[in-house]
Amino acid sequence: MASQSELLEAKRQVQYFEIPTRSILNRTRPGMPFQWTINPYRGCEFGCKYCYARYTHEFMEMRPKDFEDKIYAKSATAHLLRQELGRLDREDHIAIGTATDPYQPAERRYRRTRAILEVFARERGRYVGITTKSDLVVRDLDLLREIARSNVLAVHFTITTLDEKLARLLEPLAPLPDLRLVAARKLSAAGICVGVLPNPVMPGLTDSEKSLDRLAYAARQAGAMTFGGGPLFLGAAARKVFLPFLDREFPSLAPRYRAMYEGRVHLGRAYKVALAARLDRIRDRYGLASGWIEYRPELWAGQEQGELFSLQ
Repeated sequence: MASQSELLEAKRQVQYFEIPTRSILNRTRPGMPFQWTINPYRGCEFGCKYCYARYTHEFMEMRPKDFEDKIYAKSATAHLLRQELGRLDREDHIAIGTATDPYQPAERRYRRTRAILEVFARERGRYVGITTKSDLVVRDLDLLREIARSNVLAVHFTITTLDEKLARLLEPLAPLPDLRLVAARKLSAAGICVGVLPNPVMPGLTDSEKSLDRLAYAARQAGAMTFGGGPLFLGAAARKVFLPFLDREFPSLAPRYRAMYEGRVHLGRAYKVALAARLDRIRDRYGLASGWIEYRPELWAGQEQGELFSLQ
């Protein structure tokens, strides 16, 4: 399908296409905190050096670098979603933006994410999460408010670091961390449940307690209620971009990463346990939860109005 897609627009080195889509909902594997994902775009312009989703372009016989230069807007997203939602259990959790950012620059023109939110604004009793690095999400505050009245909604801002210089190296075209915190504050002030994800946590770059503590404090000040965090997943496609990036920008760290990820895509258990304990301490310090916030929306399907936010 991708090879037959119509070229929509070229902007500098970025090319936009529309790709035919048979389904907009993707089933996750067991053990994930959500059962379904929605990614309105394939490819992402933010160019994050660590992005695991680059493999989706390799699957289409493209280079990993094409992931940020060739952006595919999925067609008929709202129509497909309306058709598919009827087959889902209302207890299922749906995550928007797990592989590519739903508010990347392409969204300003093609508005595929907004079309999806318009569908959810007419739903009741759903569990919906959005993950983004962009302050463009504030554009859709009207829809987010409407969704949150009838569904359990959470908006998660991925903020890998508060160090602007490091953020610009790791995420060259993503909005700076301060802009994401401003957006988080606006959404929180409007009654939207907001979380911050310091993902991916990278050894020697973003994993110190001081760095994570500073970010958690800023998240809490911005009104965030949750603070997640998981270590870097380094698949084959991401490795082709991330390791040369380390060679160039952080040469002293490159051998350590090659050793840690030798023959694997995940870090070892000892590191994961130590990181989890560090994040637990930080969350406790600022009264932040680790996962979904369960609350009773104002117009919950078939039930009376109940209590507001309740930490689980």
